[in-house]
Amino acid sequence: MGLVTCTSCARVWPMGHARCDRCGHALRSRDTGSLQRVWAFWFTGLLAYIPANLYPMLVTQTLTGTQSGTIVGGAIQIAHHGEWGIAAIVLIASVVIPVAKFAAIAYLALSVQRGAVHGLRHKQHLYEIVEFIGRWSMIDVFVVAILSALVQLSVIASIHPGPAALTFALSVIFTMLSARSFDTRLIWDARTAISPGPPSPSGHQ
Repeated sequence: MGLVTCTSCARVWPMGHARCDRCGHALRSRDTGSLQRVWAFWFTGLLAYIPANLYPMLVTQTLTGTQSGTIVGGAIQIAHHGEWGIAAIVLIASVVIPVAKFAAIAYLALSVQRGAVHGLRHKQHLYEIVEFIGRWSMIDVFVVAILSALVQLSVIASIHPGPAALTFALSVIFTMLSARSFDTRLIWDARTAISPGPPSPSGHQ
């Protein structure tokens, strides 16, 4: 529509206005550093996710000794006890969802960088799904926190967070920041640059 909104006072001005006449804030139609932040948070989250799967998530101390297990190892132990549903939830929340988020964010960022104009509406929906399910990736951290608070039976038994708890939490936080840094308007700019006007119902040119 040829308009740009001031991010400071929300006043709308015609495109090409350098500064807001109301508050003096610089006007920008797009966040030019969006993709740089997306990739920076993405790589940081990926680096944190690797040790989260290699180191123990939970450390259990009892009279007979100390036991520790990784995310996948813990899910396998749960499955061996017959709790297939809980094991599936742990694997989906701790492995499937984080990996899918990494893949989805990378796909969206690469498609914007390459100026891809196909499936724009589907990409918008994909971003909304990533934003919605992002919070559920913390389920492992919540379980560890609850168990650590409840199971403290002196020398009989105690549960403590393992090194992976911190790195997993950091990985989830950085992937959420990566998704939040993505400017979804960049998805539609690729089509506008080729054929100005409203997008077709299918999201294709």
